[in-house]
Amino acid sequence: MKKFKKSITLILALALIISMFAGCGKDDEGSKGSNSGSNETENASASDENGLAQISMMTFDFEGSPLSGDHAQEVVATMEEHTQTKVDFSWVPSDNYDERLGLTLASPDDMPMIIAVPSMTSAITSAAEAGAFWDLNDFMFDSEKYPNLSQANQNVNKSLTVNDQLIGVYRARPIGRLGMGYRADWAEALGIDEPETIEDLYDMMYQFTYNDPDGNGEDDTYGLSLCKYTGPLDVIQTYFGVGNEWAEVDGKLVPVHQTSEYMEALRWLKKMYDDGLVYADWAVRDTATWQDDVKNGECGIFIDVLDGSRRIWDYFVNNEIPAVDGTSYELATMNLVGTINDKTLATSGYNGFFVITKAAKTEEDVVACLNFLDKMSDDAMITLSSYGLEGIHWQKDENGNLENLVAGDAVAAKAFAALNQTVAYIPNMKATDIGPEMTERLIIEEEVKASNVDYAVFNPAAAYIVNSETYSLSGANLDEIIDNARTQYISGEIDEDGLQAAWANWETQGGQAVIEEINAQHN
Repeated sequence: MKKFKKSITLILALALIISMFAGCGKDDEGSKGSNSGSNETENASASDENGLAQISMMTFDFEGSPLSGDHAQEVVATMEEHTQTKVDFSWVPSDNYDERLGLTLASPDDMPMIIAVPSMTSAITSAAEAGAFWDLNDFMFDSEKYPNLSQANQNVNKSLTVNDQLIGVYRARPIGRLGMGYRADWAEALGIDEPETIEDLYDMMYQFTYNDPDGNGEDDTYGLSLCKYTGPLDVIQTYFGVGNEWAEVDGKLVPVHQTSEYMEALRWLKKMYDDGLVYADWAVRDTATWQDDVKNGECGIFIDVLDGSRRIWDYFVNNEIPAVDGTSYELATMNLVGTINDKTLATSGYNGFFVITKAAKTEEDVVACLNFLDKMSDDAMITLSSYGLEGIHWQKDENGNLENLVAGDAVAAKAFAALNQTVAYIPNMKATDIGPEMTERLIIEEEVKASNVDYAVFNPAAAYIVNSETYSLSGANLDEIIDNARTQYISGEIDEDGLQAAWANWETQGGQAVIEEINAQHN
């Protein structure tokens, strides 16, 4: 019932948006042209008595009582001075944010200038088509005005593009987060170099399974840790040139299971299974014990997010797990690898985004909003929103690193923590000038993630899938058909004829309609 009410709210909001904004596109273009000839007073965005630009913003409240308690006023004053902006915040509890978002979109006259949006939905794209948001292509890539935001990744921006209009400033997440980790001490014991090709990877998996990498004389190891969560299969597929969910073939977007590279990858994965390089029951193994299979020395390779492999490494160090005998390592060690065959799977690159609504009535209002978002991605504001005020909430230690003075103190954090819901983290997700001391393992993880970006394979249909009516109704079922068929084929439950039958079923269940709807937008 709760989800039903949310859906009704969004539908009503969308209907109101379309009726209020429909036909205003030409007026907006006309006003843009006339702005250049208007006098400066008419166009200037509102400023307070101190000359600070005044904007309004709606965003998430995850903790309750945001920007409250001791030193909150100092935090806000620091933010205002740095951004030269006074913000009228609407903090909305995360539990009912979707409902509030629908109501807000239905009231254009009362809309904040900036709204944090949790995800791209058909309601948001329809609102964009109705003219609810500014096209940021006309503003955001001025590197002098917006030195941070102008560095936004263009592949990620495509996910927030509707009818060639960039409707949002994404909240960045690591693009190159996916990769593999392997037991470096096992590899050294067997004389194996870091894998660069898919053949290298198979050889490592085989030797980790059959050549006694732990030196205990028993047949008790496997190459790859695998469980019922099939994300690692998506990563491995990319090494064969398989696209990210969708691929462009001869100018048309197709689901990756319709490409020859996908079948090549599946045959490789089936051989991996048939050769016993993973647990025979991998398809039903609990995800909760997935990392444990590497921690306890049963498996030598972990493929997923790089921080997962780094946490396994942390476990070895923190628990002083010894390396295998006869190697240069004292403790068990993971080596982190970003790409195989110079490819890795890209993440979406973002988690939510900010739209600038037509409540920002002039271009100068838009500039004020973008200036605020740009300045909030400066090192100083990332530090303020993450750790608070120097000398009160944090200080520099003897090595010049940030020492958190209120770690674990949720009450003290209320003075500043909510501000992290106003930060886009473009181009950096952490402050580059100061931060907590990082272990060598964390530094290596960050370096590998950064190096992955240039090789990351993005989903070319990301901007279109939310507008597919069929996918919005049947997407979960369609995805399940493909995932189940892949698992069954790898495990030998079906053959290639069974695969073809599953894919044909996918088409009749709505898959062909999704392809047509995706390509209607793409073209």
